[in-house]
Amino acid sequence: MLDDPAWPAAFESVPRHVFVPRFYRQRADGEWAETTAGDDGWLPAVYADEPLTTALAEIEGGSRVAVSSSSKPALMARMLTALDVRDGMKVLEIGTGTGYNAALLSHRLGGDRVFSVDISADLVAAARERLAGLGHAPTLAAVHGAGGLPEHAPYDRIIATVSVPSVPWAWAEQLTEGGLVLVDVKRSTHAGNLALLRRHADRLEGRFLAKWAAFMAVRDTDAAPLVVPGMSVRPEDGRRSATRLDPRPWTALVPWFLAVHRLPRRFAVGYLGLTAAGPEWATVTADDGSWCAVRMRPDEDGLREVREQGPTAVWAAFEATHRDWEALGRPGWDRLGLTVTPDGRHRVWLDDPGGAHACDLPPV
Repeated sequence: MLDDPAWPAAFESVPRHVFVPRFYRQRADGEWAETTAGDDGWLPAVYADEPLTTALAEIEGGSRVAVSSSSKPALMARMLTALDVRDGMKVLEIGTGTGYNAALLSHRLGGDRVFSVDISADLVAAARERLAGLGHAPTLAAVHGAGGLPEHAPYDRIIATVSVPSVPWAWAEQLTEGGLVLVDVKRSTHAGNLALLRRHADRLEGRFLAKWAAFMAVRDTDAAPLVVPGMSVRPEDGRRSATRLDPRPWTALVPWFLAVHRLPRRFAVGYLGLTAAGPEWATVTADDGSWCAVRMRPDEDGLREVREQGPTAVWAAFEATHRDWEALGRPGWDRLGLTVTPDGRHRVWLDDPGGAHACDLPPV
């Protein structure tokens, strides 16, 4: 994975525990348990190949949600390798978080070539202190990631460790021609993947990485993400049909993503009807008032009950996309590409940007 010997040297030299003095794990009851330096299990967890939730924020009602994490080291290594960083390059990171990734980049390039932004002033301040303690001084700023950091542009590479529903054209404007941006493009839960895009004069263009990954969504403010009240889903009121498809997104990630061009601009995944065996229904709610509910467990014939309501036949859109994906030979992520233009258009294509199989993502 790490073809450039500078990356193994960076991972060996930069101590992850400095950047993760505490982490949180969510219990079965939904509450969070904190583990701090010195607690049993802290150090082994920090040096395990697993993501760790490192910051929480309170939402209305008193519950807490994760707002920052330290990514799985193997994923970080895969992304840094894909980014094709070379000596002398300038790199902008979107999503400072703990500062660990900025430390790896600083070890590889020198702090004067590394720039990193995060919406959270507290996270940026903590990361700056940790980096300084190891002798690194990259440029950090507490700003909205969508705007990049234009005062220090141009950059040769941009790496985003947050997910975005669309790629900001501001990033393209801050890239050198031929430069690369690596970003997790997600329209909803599981609906997207990491895309490696090259800067051309009139567009960003490239392919999705072969292996799926996910990051926390970019935040617009230094606070917990806004929780929109869930739409009332009453399966007994919906139009009835049946499906052989599994409603869990991760069982068919590519068609789950491709279906977004048939759906309203925003949609969310949820679950309904908790039982001893787990939730009874998987739900998808859309911003036009449409919803569907699909039973989690099939009957003896392999069929799952489907209920839908609203102007958009939500599950029918997933069914149609799945059929198209099957007819194309079930292509994986590495056959899918993305073109982004200055007008905000995001065009997904199969194999060739100019080929017959392409669709535009709805604007956000």
